[in-house]
Amino acid sequence: MVRFFFVFLGLQLTLFGLNMLSWVQKHLVEPWTAMLAQICAFLVTWFDKSAVAEGKVLWNHATNFGVSIEAGCNGIEACIVLFAAIMAFPSSWRHKLIGLVLGFIAVQAVNIVRVISLFYLGQWNMTAFNFAHEYLWQALIMLDVLVVWLVWVRAGQRAKRAEDGSDQPPPSGSGAEPTLAAA
Repeated sequence: MVRFFFVFLGLQLTLFGLNMLSWVQKHLVEPWTAMLAQICAFLVTWFDKSAVAEGKVLWNHATNFGVSIEAGCNGIEACIVLFAAIMAFPSSWRHKLIGLVLGFIAVQAVNIVRVISLFYLGQWNMTAFNFAHEYLWQALIMLDVLVVWLVWVRAGQRAKRAEDGSDQPPPSGSGAEPTLAAA
């Protein structure tokens, strides 16, 4: 547990530090954020043809309202926390890779829902938008990270038990099952 904590902390510090580098921002973060806005605009236009993406902004020309996807809102920081947790936890490299890929998809899927919901909330009520943006979605994104990590850990434990053959139920009379007495 101590090893996990220090590796987790060290990986987060390293990844957050790398995330702050101007080269990483310019070549990875900014293009990803613009692509995220494009994905959101594509999904929104199924229902609202006046939505477009302009750089990192999801914009509605009909209402003149837009949401700018800034640092902390593009899902990268949440993915860093998840990636650090996965890499710090003892597991096979194959299982880690599966967790990284599926975890990234899960976090970004929830983040897309977040951006789109904020896009509509802001057009409806700015008080609701501010509450959802500053409190509700911050907690939900981190809850998503925690749930994804816990599901990943559990899946790894099941796979390990299956490999070891310990996924079988305990033998009868081992004391692991309740005993019923006749009255």
